Amino acid sequence: MEKFANESTYRRFMEKGREIEFDRMFDGAVEKAKRELLGKKYPMYIGGREALATEETAEYSPIDGSLIGRFQKGTREHARLAIDAAQKAFDSWSSMDYKERAAIMDNAASLFSKQKFEIAAVLSIENGKTRYESIGEVDEAIDFLHYYTIEMERNKGYSRKTGIGASDAKVSAGFQGAPGREEKVRIRLKPYGVFGVIAPFNFPISISVGMSSGALITGNTVVFKPSSTDNMTMLTGLMICRIFKDAGVPDGVFNYVTGPGSEVGDELATNPKVSGIAFTGSKETGMGMISRAYASGMQKAFVVEMGGKNPAIVSKNADLNEAVPGIISAAYGFCGQKCSALSRVYVHESRKEEFISKLLDGIRSINIGNPLIKENYMGPLISKKALERYTASVEEAKRSGRLVFGGNVVDKGMNGIYVEPVLAELDHSNMLFHKELFLPFLVVDTYKSFDEALRKANDSEYGLTAGLYSKKKSEIREFMRHIQSGVVYVNRETSATTGAIVGIHTFVGWKGSGISGKGTGSKFYLQQFMREQSESVVG
Repeated sequence: MEKFANESTYRRFMEKGREIEFDRMFDGAVEKAKRELLGKKYPMYIGGREALATEETAEYSPIDGSLIGRFQKGTREHARLAIDAAQKAFDSWSSMDYKERAAIMDNAASLFSKQKFEIAAVLSIENGKTRYESIGEVDEAIDFLHYYTIEMERNKGYSRKTGIGASDAKVSAGFQGAPGREEKVRIRLKPYGVFGVIAPFNFPISISVGMSSGALITGNTVVFKPSSTDNMTMLTGLMICRIFKDAGVPDGVFNYVTGPGSEVGDELATNPKVSGIAFTGSKETGMGMISRAYASGMQKAFVVEMGGKNPAIVSKNADLNEAVPGIISAAYGFCGQKCSALSRVYVHESRKEEFISKLLDGIRSINIGNPLIKENYMGPLISKKALERYTASVEEAKRSGRLVFGGNVVDKGMNGIYVEPVLAELDHSNMLFHKELFLPFLVVDTYKSFDEALRKANDSEYGLTAGLYSKKKSEIREFMRHIQSGVVYVNRETSATTGAIVGIHTFVGWKGSGISGKGTGSKFYLQQFMREQSESVVG
């Protein structure tokens, strides 16, 4: 069996002294994307065929407002057609030997690997990530494909044999535990049917591929809806569709439908022919889909991740030279537009002034601008709605506490929304400590005792990621014992709360951040896309 290894593209280039080549390949891929992909009209794909709608939606880059492409504004009817196509394809796909499905996913991984710079370039243009964030995300998609392929093979398609031996003893009537003839039993995990896969804008390659491959490799068919309304990532979604097709996914098994969530997404959530939903997005949207499905009497399988309000604790025993860079990268990378982003810090009162001083030095060094230029760390916000949240949050910070840094829109002359990173000092009771913002916005409060820090960190409806900086072993033990988050890190200089690696960390949400308690990149993930069946044959 193949041994899993992470893709780690940038790390491998750096370790071999090939950073110049890395930059050359990325910059060349950007120019190729602009020349060959941008500004065109693109169809949906339903049942392996192109599908057009009566209306189109124009998608623009958040970097400079340039046209990415014109995509179809799909409707409920398109969603229904895709669901029917997926349902029709289910029998043959689910009946295929798991090794064949795994081989197709492995083919897809190879195609992603060959095209990683082209895909990463489109990703950066489409949602404003830097080259490093984009390459890392494509790597993660490849890792998901490899990891789930290996898990499927390691578990032999999630099928195992058991049974009861024959007995010569005779009874006149059967009962629990009665002797009888040999009974051969096979325990199988089997796919549900059609899965709706509803993807977010912020990780439109890795999360989309992770959810889709989880459904596909286990024998389900998919209707895939990329982010298609305010925060659009439809071109990367189309690239995923084409790679799956080129890898050997049969027509109808993976269907690509663009359109608003109120039409396409709602149809997937409420259509009785859809057996499951894989979703990453807001808690409000996720719980709304679950509520509508169950309120109408449908029992769908839901595999959902629903955001976070992620804390970090900076102890009086912390090494601030580790804490400050980890906090800056977790809070401001990709403008804080990650469900795992750090958004609140609790620092011991004795270290507050020193911590904020060092943090300010780091924040002032952040380069803001076109993310396609390698020196820039923070690119644009994804949309005008994000700017509205930013402006309202800044005003709240000024009104209720102390705005330590930031709060202004930065004019880069590019027709994109560029803003300063924000650092604010507030009381834990303020709404900015509790509302998910999806912004480069960090709030800080102090604490006296470690128990108080843990209480504040856990005082959230979410429980996705959390970080601690402390050199005291008893504090680390207390943190691990009591923190209510699915992904926790201690003394991580690279990032306080972000950057889970497939096959090493599992990415799982507790409380309002998820519902299953099982994470991506985990040996438990694929089981969520299947249901168990016990098959018994006597004689």
